[in-house]
Amino acid sequence: MIKSYKFRRTLANTVIYIILAVLGIIWVSPLAYLVIQSFSADPGAVPQTLLPETYGFQNYVRLFTETESLNFPRWYLNTFVVACFSCVISTISVLMVAYAFSRLRFKSRKKFINIGMILGMFPGFMTMIAIYYLLKAMGLTQTLVALVICYSAGAGLGFQISKGFFDTIPRALDEAATIDGANKNQIFWKIILPMSKPIVVYTVLTAFIGPWTDFILAKIIMGDKIDNYTVAIGLQKMLDNDHLDKWFKRFLSGSVLVAVPVTLLFLKMQNYYVEGVTAGGVKG
Repeated sequence: MIKSYKFRRTLANTVIYIILAVLGIIWVSPLAYLVIQSFSADPGAVPQTLLPETYGFQNYVRLFTETESLNFPRWYLNTFVVACFSCVISTISVLMVAYAFSRLRFKSRKKFINIGMILGMFPGFMTMIAIYYLLKAMGLTQTLVALVICYSAGAGLGFQISKGFFDTIPRALDEAATIDGANKNQIFWKIILPMSKPIVVYTVLTAFIGPWTDFILAKIIMGDKIDNYTVAIGLQKMLDNDHLDKWFKRFLSGSVLVAVPVTLLFLKMQNYYVEGVTAGGVKG
């Protein structure tokens, strides 16, 4: 009986591992192809074989040197600037809203929390046309400032996970600081935030990744202002029929470069990221 149970368990685990391995290969294969082909030095604009015959950095060099028609370095810088400003504003906004809902008790607090959660259920693209016409009325269309405003203005609605994390911090610390003469602002900046590195890292990562990878909103706002494109729009531009034959390999190289900052950030902060997600998932 025991041997039969062990055999069934071993067989089940083997099948599960085989399925997971196959799914892992399917998921990794396109990424591996993209990275490998980005170093291809074979003649021709579009790869003709699964693996290149020769390798080199020509595609990366040409991506940053041949900028007459498609200026990838400018797009990369645009995206980096927008992502950094949006990240800072969004992070501060989210953490302050989360702290207010976690620690302060005021009239209609529960209603505001429920409204924020309900609004967060609606997909962002539903408001894009309205946002475009509002920006047009203010003369901000086709500008990087408009992107920063759009990415950071509503960031405070994503307070739920941060609030859950702040709820785990003992209120006794706030009370002790209040007795010592600290106000709410000092408690937030000098006591709560230094103890909240996991949720701060989580918020920074999510606030940076959104603007860095967004395509739809940036495309609507920028229109045909090619100098203010972000990398997402620029990479899509490389796949147009007018540029595909010449730029496909450089598109692969650009895609790799887009993944580099996010990958490095995640690898550096992944421990805090996981801790922030799990600690912020408690009911508050």
